[in-house]
Amino acid sequence: MPAMASYYRPRELHEALAVLGNGGCTVLAGGTDYYPARVEHSMPGDVLDISAISALRRIEVTAEHFRIGAGVTWSDLIRADLPACFDGLKLAGREIGGVQIQNAGTIAGNICNASPAADGMPNLLALEAVVELTSKDRLRHVPIGEFVTGNRRTQCQPQELMTGILVPRRFAGARSSFMKLGARRYLVISIVMVAAVVESRQGKVARARIAVGSCSEVACRLTELEAALVGLPTDQTMVKAATPRHLAPLTPIDDVRASAAYRREAALVLVQRALSALQGVT
Repeated sequence: MPAMASYYRPRELHEALAVLGNGGCTVLAGGTDYYPARVEHSMPGDVLDISAISALRRIEVTAEHFRIGAGVTWSDLIRADLPACFDGLKLAGREIGGVQIQNAGTIAGNICNASPAADGMPNLLALEAVVELTSKDRLRHVPIGEFVTGNRRTQCQPQELMTGILVPRRFAGARSSFMKLGARRYLVISIVMVAAVVESRQGKVARARIAVGSCSEVACRLTELEAALVGLPTDQTMVKAATPRHLAPLTPIDDVRASAAYRREAALVLVQRALSALQGVT
């Protein structure tokens, strides 16, 4: 008979890192993905529950970054007093399950789960977020676009814990939007989702970041469109600048929710709607 798995729930970060240092542990935060996947299955190994570590439940502002701790829930983020560059991420949070899920699920867990349909990923990619990874021996930072490497795959090593997500403060003056398409209005996995972040000066686009999720194995920036938007007025000119050729980086698939062709067509509509929501930024 196999040995019974252990369940750890430390209150201090150093205790959690010590457990991880021994290897073979699954990290658990809100559990909103972990538990449903194991309704009819026993836990495959030791579990490290980080939900009691209060130091990870903070949103902080430093000289260079907004720092979202790994224990910050979607409800925490929605209630937080943050600049308009986070509006898109808050909109995504409101689309993630019901209030009970938002109260338990964490932004970091959404990213570490590495689903192609992770609702937080396009927004954080558009905000050029950086992931903070901590082990007993070192601290390292990985751009979020490099952290998620594929479906359910990340750069996080077995002895590392994501301890925070860093968003550069240079985005503080930007505005953001988020659009999601599913089979119904709420409580649904995305067919397509789009995040847009736009900074403007004197009524023209100074910088733009557009990211699309659920249309590739990993959320994807539309860098050619971003470059094309710079210098355009923040009106319908900006909206009409998005064309099918800008979606070339996407690699949508056919699945039970939608065909690849439908996803590509819907992605363009959502990009245009996301930009339309940001018309008039000054």
